[in-house]
Amino acid sequence: MKLHRAWLVLAITFLALLVSAGLRSAPGVMIRPLELSLGWDRATISFSVAVGILFYGLTGPFSAALTQRIGLKPVMIGGLLLMSGATFASRWMTEPWQFLLSWGIVAGVGSGAVAPVLAANVVNRWFAQHKGLAMGMLSASTATGALIFLPMFAWLAGDMAWRNVAITVSVATLAIIPLVLLLFPESPQSVGTGRFGEEAQPEDAMFPPTTRPGAIAALRIATREPMFRLLAGTFFVCGLTTNGLIGTHLIAYCGDIGMSSVVAAGMLSMMGMLDILGTTASGWLTDRFDPRKLLCVYYGLRGLSLIALPFAGNDAGSLTLFAVFYGLDWIATVPPTVALANRTFGDRLAPIVFGWVMVAHQIGAAVAAFGAGVIRSATGSYIYAFMLAGAFGVLAAFAIIAMARDNRPSPVPA
Repeated sequence: MKLHRAWLVLAITFLALLVSAGLRSAPGVMIRPLELSLGWDRATISFSVAVGILFYGLTGPFSAALTQRIGLKPVMIGGLLLMSGATFASRWMTEPWQFLLSWGIVAGVGSGAVAPVLAANVVNRWFAQHKGLAMGMLSASTATGALIFLPMFAWLAGDMAWRNVAITVSVATLAIIPLVLLLFPESPQSVGTGRFGEEAQPEDAMFPPTTRPGAIAALRIATREPMFRLLAGTFFVCGLTTNGLIGTHLIAYCGDIGMSSVVAAGMLSMMGMLDILGTTASGWLTDRFDPRKLLCVYYGLRGLSLIALPFAGNDAGSLTLFAVFYGLDWIATVPPTVALANRTFGDRLAPIVFGWVMVAHQIGAAVAAFGAGVIRSATGSYIYAFMLAGAFGVLAAFAIIAMARDNRPSPVPA
């Protein structure tokens, strides 16, 4: 039986998302080397990291709308070029504003174009069946990026050699571009097939030019729906508790308690390996169960684990147990969140709406990335940051319980 072209598109998208995730995870390794080599304080570095996270999110809805107007391939290539150029240029930086410009703004925009919003567009354009599983696999690329890159970044950076990390990210992002150019079709119709699970359709039948919404128009439609407010609010908490707090500061936290950066990066990598299983399984479960119930479980367990972390001890065994538990829950929220967006807004609007939901995610991540750095500088400890983030996770679970009492959402009229 011939393999459907959708799976090749999925594989290339996975690789693009993987290197984008590698870029987004790199600042967590670079914090201490930048402190030691350039003399910057942690709050200053965290601010630039937070700006990068914020631009990553803000780019999403506009990238999704642009994708529907000019195509998946140009947007993906543009994002990869921005990431490669910004990180390569950063090897000459000597002032904090240069870190802000390169890793914060330019790389933030580039990685925002190659993000879960792109994944949602790819899945809706290429899959009619098994959407949850496909979205779970693409979401797992974020974890796989950490799995592959973080230990290598920690080894390359050492105590002060952060420039090695910048060059590695630049080369990795540049290497994906030929694959996109040569092997990535723009749509199923462009290669004479249909989405996976359906017959071929006329060219651009799914997204005719007269019905392509803009990012602002999609936001106006979305804000009328209670489901959008729930998804945006809970995804704010998702960003707060994952890449904003743990992804940015776990390595630095481990350094505070006497653990080497290589060992700490290994823990993040283990989280990544486990999240590949957790997120793929979440996609499979999303195809079969109410996504709201899944989200309630995910956020509740995540919040409780963060609250428990400061009391679990600072030894390697306790942190490893936390990493196992947290890793399984890391990005598991993405497939059910995308499923609820698709169910509420339909295939045409959902990727752009999910882009705005991702904005909330990245605002939460930026708040945690900067806020945890400020808390650490002010108190000398990350404990209060973990406790506060955990409380938000529990609140998100209760918010979803309240929404689950309502009837299932109906699609929004176009």
